[in-house]
Amino acid sequence: MAARKPTPVVLPTTVVGSYSVPEWLERLKTDFHQQRISRAHIDEIHDVAIKAAIKDQERAGIDAVSDGELRRDNDIDYLLARIAGVSMPSTAKSYYYDYYDSVVGSPLPTEDTVPPLGLADEYRFTAANTDRPIKFSLTGPFSLSRRIRNEAYASDADLVRSLAHVLNAEAAELVAAGATWLQIDEPFLAGYRDQVGVAIEAVNIVTKGVPATWGLHVCYGNRYARPSWEGHYDFLFPAVLDADVDQLVLEFARKGYDDLKLLTRYGWDRTLGLGVVDVKSGGVESPDLVASRIRRALDVLPPEKVVVNPDCGLRHLPGDVARAKLRAMVAGTAQVRKEAVTSRVGGDPDTAAEHEPPAHPAPVAAAGERGGVS
Repeated sequence: MAARKPTPVVLPTTVVGSYSVPEWLERLKTDFHQQRISRAHIDEIHDVAIKAAIKDQERAGIDAVSDGELRRDNDIDYLLARIAGVSMPSTAKSYYYDYYDSVVGSPLPTEDTVPPLGLADEYRFTAANTDRPIKFSLTGPFSLSRRIRNEAYASDADLVRSLAHVLNAEAAELVAAGATWLQIDEPFLAGYRDQVGVAIEAVNIVTKGVPATWGLHVCYGNRYARPSWEGHYDFLFPAVLDADVDQLVLEFARKGYDDLKLLTRYGWDRTLGLGVVDVKSGGVESPDLVASRIRRALDVLPPEKVVVNPDCGLRHLPGDVARAKLRAMVAGTAQVRKEAVTSRVGGDPDTAAEHEPPAHPAPVAAAGERGGVS
């Protein structure tokens, strides 16, 4: 399958990963874990839900879409259940979103013998149902390790590294399937700030040799639409400067934009995934508010270095709220995008109209441009 290479656009819009999970899907997922419906049945249900999630994003005007991660029960189990060497004594759940108890009793497969996790097929399904660029997310090795009982490695850091090698092999499978934009999610890192060095080392294992545009999403947790931790992103710096990624995707709308100064202080010159809508609130931001938040970021980075997205995944929001937030995000971005284009062509609105970006271009740079993504 040929990789998609659309033309870049100024201030592209995208999502972080997950999309609103309808109540009916929650019930059916729980039914599956209680063995009331079959695997074939739940797979068909997931296909339908993903098509609807893609359509919602398209109708909202999102430039780069995701599959909504609707096949995944939560941010951890879906991957751990597929990794050879991770044992789950029980896979029954009283509620689909609960975590399994996982254990690693012996070392995971080595780099040359890592069996595929099957995510490439999920990318192909998404690609068959949209003509827009696709972002595909993987929970990072550090966060995965936080939900595993380690009985195999001398240190937890060694477990993190082994998980990273597994994800590296899967990322290569995804790129072979046509994926061009991959994102590593580390929702647990804010709770283990002293481990940032190990986490960044593992990120670089995941991305090594995989020619994609890579994002790294770090938030403060988003379980049941509540943060797990609080604080500032200063713990990420300067370690994150060594991350072999093209984009840093951070939450700002909920916690404020003071941390933007960290990008200037430490010289972050790659792309920023800017959180402009609060996924932990049911209130819908106005386009004007979204536009004002984007302008804050443009005081720090040029428009070519900013991607616009929600703070985190939309999983816990009702569908109507998720759709409204995405529409507001797109409308607010359009305001600032027009200002940026007008500024580029010398302030002439008529000339600016001729330079409007194409409707659904890629918000990603070509692979291999890390450290200076445009």
